[in-house]
Amino acid sequence: MSQDLIRESACAVVDKLRSGDVSPLELLDVLEKRITEVDGKVNALPTLCFDRARDSAKALMRKPAGARGLLAGLPVPIKDLTDVAGVLNTQGSPIFKDNIPATSDILVENLEANGAVVYAKSNTPEFGAGANTFNEVFGATLNPWDTSKSAAGSSGGAAVALATGMAWLAQGSDMGGSLRSPAAFCGVVGMRPSIGRVAHTPKAAIDRNLGVVGPMARNVEDLALLLDAMSGDYAADPLSLPTPLTSFLSAAQSGSKPKRIAYSADLGITPVDPEVKAITRKAAERFAEAGAIVEEAHPDWRDAHECFHVLRAFDFAISKAQLLRTKRDLLKPEVIWNIEEGLKLTTEQLERAEAQRVGMTARAIEFFKRYDLLLVPTTIVPPFPIEHRYVAECAGKKFDNYVEWLGIVYAITLACCPALSLPCGFTASGLPVGLQVVGAPRADAQVIAGAKTLEDILGVRGTTPIDPRVKN
Repeated sequence: MSQDLIRESACAVVDKLRSGDVSPLELLDVLEKRITEVDGKVNALPTLCFDRARDSAKALMRKPAGARGLLAGLPVPIKDLTDVAGVLNTQGSPIFKDNIPATSDILVENLEANGAVVYAKSNTPEFGAGANTFNEVFGATLNPWDTSKSAAGSSGGAAVALATGMAWLAQGSDMGGSLRSPAAFCGVVGMRPSIGRVAHTPKAAIDRNLGVVGPMARNVEDLALLLDAMSGDYAADPLSLPTPLTSFLSAAQSGSKPKRIAYSADLGITPVDPEVKAITRKAAERFAEAGAIVEEAHPDWRDAHECFHVLRAFDFAISKAQLLRTKRDLLKPEVIWNIEEGLKLTTEQLERAEAQRVGMTARAIEFFKRYDLLLVPTTIVPPFPIEHRYVAECAGKKFDNYVEWLGIVYAITLACCPALSLPCGFTASGLPVGLQVVGAPRADAQVIAGAKTLEDILGVRGTTPIDPRVKN
């Protein structure tokens, strides 16, 4: 098959699968060749499972064409935090460097039931901690726009695979921007959906909801297709939501336009690089071309830093404390710090943080009674040098810890809002910049429709895939 297929949209490739113009096996051949040519330069997909994928593809092809699910045999990589039966799942940690789960996560089962063919695991930092994708098992994932730069994290491998044509769609996950930040750094689209929109296997606690699973793609319509394939309620995940009556792909194609937009350069809580601020503001203002009123405004989310620090630390404590007790010497310093911060928390701190989150969400709901969407930079800086573990300062402000630079994304997490990162332009040095399109809780379809409107106005669709630009 022609390697030109890698440049096709996911929706177009699925149409070819449904018509019989291509088969899942042929697509796997295309991907295997592309990965051989490209991945050595960026290290996005360190674990491949093409034998398993071909077995899955053959089983799918034995079904009638109309019974092969929404994705109809499209290959999809899974982040190396999520279990795929029979495939190495390291979580980016030496502790699990030989871990092969016997069963798949609900998410994977759902995707495979909807016609996805899993062929690879995408790279992630250890336990998804830190917005720079590197670990001691597989090394660092490099930004294809400039391989001396970070791809962000923790879904860095997924974003890079998309940007370089090693995937048409990819699964990611997001707590403090883990899906949105890599999308911004790599010039692709990534969405943190509403809590419960995508079912997954609960671990450590039923009601863990700071982190959610979401779709990544090269354009909004493709992302909507994957979100449709991911959505649905399952008894094993009591927080999961039913599949909506109208598909997200239909929302993307609806032509529905927002009437009143808010733009904020910083949410009132963080410094932002001046170039990023200028690029995102210019992109937001172009919503006026769709007839929307664009105003500068944002909810009061001043509690975000304190609230996230506490709730994230608590999440690490309940999910990783046992590893600290038994495998401390194999954990990276940032993970140790997170767990220890969680173990020091008092009931009063948790009480205050939960109250802060309730207040932030209430103010978000009130804000979206006036505005259809909120637009905000996805990251406060352009892609940074790969050797920097995190962003230590921005616009003259030094941060207190390694996650504080992510306030512009984790404030939205805390307020329970869906948010989509859309490519919106490039810096003077040619690096991608992303803009968050944020909606009210459960307004996923409205976010997708608005993002598609702006995508059409900006003309950014089609800038990927690219061949890696190797720099030292």
